[in-house]
Amino acid sequence: MTLNVLVVDDSSVMREMVIKTLRLSGVPLNQIHQAANGREALTELNHQQIDLALVDINMPVMGGLELIERLRATPKFAELPIIVVSTESSQGLIEILQEKGVSFVHKPFSPESLSQTIVSVTGAI
Repeated sequence: MTLNVLVVDDSSVMREMVIKTLRLSGVPLNQIHQAANGREALTELNHQQIDLALVDINMPVMGGLELIERLRATPKFAELPIIVVSTESSQGLIEILQEKGVSFVHKPFSPESLSQTIVSVTGAI
């Protein structure tokens, strides 16, 4: 199974770093889409088949937590695997994300740690 991945981060440099790490992770990839904020992510999700979203928390226009809340409230996306990739490390935030069925990877991260988390949430090998 190859994955269509959406990378959501307001920093184009960070999106490129995440994409490079994805490619090094050994996870079977199909297409990688990008969005600079939650609003752009919603547009991508409504126009593309996405199997996994990698989402930053702190973004302008619409942040990651609001995006996640909207996705979880929409039947079409309620079960979409989401991994938050962020420098945020508040235990309270991590608990909120876990309650929403979201996994967390702390920046900076290695291809191996990203791969392990992706396999854990998607079953992709």
